Amino acid sequence: MFLVLLICLLLSFKYIMKPSCKVYLIDFACYKPPASLMCSKDQAIDQAIRSGYFSEDLLDFMKRILERGGLGDSTYVAEIFFRQKYDPSMEDARREVEMTVFGSLDMLLAKTGVKCQDIGILIVNCCIYNTEPSLSSMIVNRYKFRDNIITYNLVGMGCSAGLMAIGLAKQLLQVNRNSYALIVSTESITENFYYGKDRSKFLINCLFRVGGAAILLSNHPSDHNKSKYQLLQAVHNNTSSSDRSYNCILREEDKAGKVGVTVTKDLLAAAIGTIKPNIAALGCIILPTKVKLCYLITCIARKLIPSVNIKPYQPNYSNAVDHFLPHVGGKMVLDALQKSLGFSDINMEASRMTLYRYGNTSSSSIWYELAYVEAKGRVKQGNRVWQIAFGSGFKCNSVIWRAMKTVDHDDYNPWTDEISGFPVTLDHCENMPLYFTPSK
Repeated sequence: MFLVLLICLLLSFKYIMKPSCKVYLIDFACYKPPASLMCSKDQAIDQAIRSGYFSEDLLDFMKRILERGGLGDSTYVAEIFFRQKYDPSMEDARREVEMTVFGSLDMLLAKTGVKCQDIGILIVNCCIYNTEPSLSSMIVNRYKFRDNIITYNLVGMGCSAGLMAIGLAKQLLQVNRNSYALIVSTESITENFYYGKDRSKFLINCLFRVGGAAILLSNHPSDHNKSKYQLLQAVHNNTSSSDRSYNCILREEDKAGKVGVTVTKDLLAAAIGTIKPNIAALGCIILPTKVKLCYLITCIARKLIPSVNIKPYQPNYSNAVDHFLPHVGGKMVLDALQKSLGFSDINMEASRMTLYRYGNTSSSSIWYELAYVEAKGRVKQGNRVWQIAFGSGFKCNSVIWRAMKTVDHDDYNPWTDEISGFPVTLDHCENMPLYFTPSK
């Protein structure tokens, strides 16, 4: 009798508990601003001089950051930076966001042919710029999405918010069958140019640029054949409970009341303390069994035989993924990741070229990187793609995709008309000069 009841219980679970559905990335689009917003490093310095806001010392500091930060002379800035006086309005900021958001969305909808009424989930992330009604409401109003669409607006999440949105969409797609999830990642720099005297707030002026991306996910089984990628893993960790992590990147006023993003001397320690466990957790999932065993044996040996100088075992992650696309936080960050994870120069090419061509576009930068390897024709069927992003909080997110097909040339790709000119040779220069304010 007990056996019969047990069998009935197991059968009921089989029918009640639905299997986890597969999540596909149908396509994505990255916005390419007009040439009128292109700004070289020399132009940026000249404009800073003409503004009259900065001392000679600060201008020299800004020049050294631009020279060593890894940016080229074709990145894009907001329209307000070409004016004689920096006096942004809400309308200026809204115009920048509408340009990147609507621009990327128009391209994505044209590429996929998905109808607005079929989209059931919308997630928008923009770190600093926050409006009322929200950005998600702005999009719903523009494209007339259906009344019961599920919307989320992620703000203050830093450069990792784009991949955090992927993780959120994955969870929502597990419980909303036969749905499309639309993700929009952007940032607004119009209202966030710092014109004070605090060096620790100068990074946003020198590295952050205009950009945005739109991504369409699906859990429709019928989309298996037409999708570019399948989502395999999404790993997230957050160390905001630590005061050191929480305060290492902080938007605040300086002594003169001017708002900027402060970077403290704890940034590097907080970043390492957050990125390391994220990579370790992902490694437990994607690294080959042989590599995991070598790592485990080395750790045990170092514990049991402390008198012997056994070097820590460093797994080579390039054996587990075909394309590595880290957030382009800056040249120094990319150098450190390459050294610690064992990736070659060609593995890092997409990140370095994205930083050079588009600058740090915050959460959307990883999509410009993926667009780069696609434009180069390097994404083959079955390839695994690792995107990792990190930012204020401190937070780190990793996503693993598997290519469902070999990706063909795409006329909507932001690199299409200039990919033959890449990669460019980057000058080997000194590390970027950083000024860190004391910890709080």
